[in-house]
Amino acid sequence: MKKTIITVVGKDTVGIIAKVCTYLADNGINILDISQTIVDGYFNMMMITDASKCGKSTGDIAEELKALGEEIGLVIRCQHEDIFNKMHRI
Repeated sequence: MKKTIITVVGKDTVGIIAKVCTYLADNGINILDISQTIVDGYFNMMMITDASKCGKSTGDIAEELKALGEEIGLVIRCQHEDIFNKMHRI
C-alpha cells in the first residue's frame, strides 16, 4: 500500500470536497480515512489515501494537487506517509 497524507486548508467555498475527490477518483487514489471541519468560515480537511493503483509518483500527485489548490484558492499538500510521520515525530 502506498499511503499518502493530503491536507486541504483555506476559505470555505462550495465544491471543495467534490473537486479534490474528483481528482483522486480520476487518478485511482482511494480514500482510506477523511476528516474535515469548518471553523469561522475556514475549511480544513485531512485525508489518508492509498495511491498504490495510481501510476504517478507521490511528487507528481503533490504537484498536481498543489496546482488544483491554487486554481480554487486553497493550499493542498500531499506527502508520503513515511515523510509525514517523520516530520511529526516527537
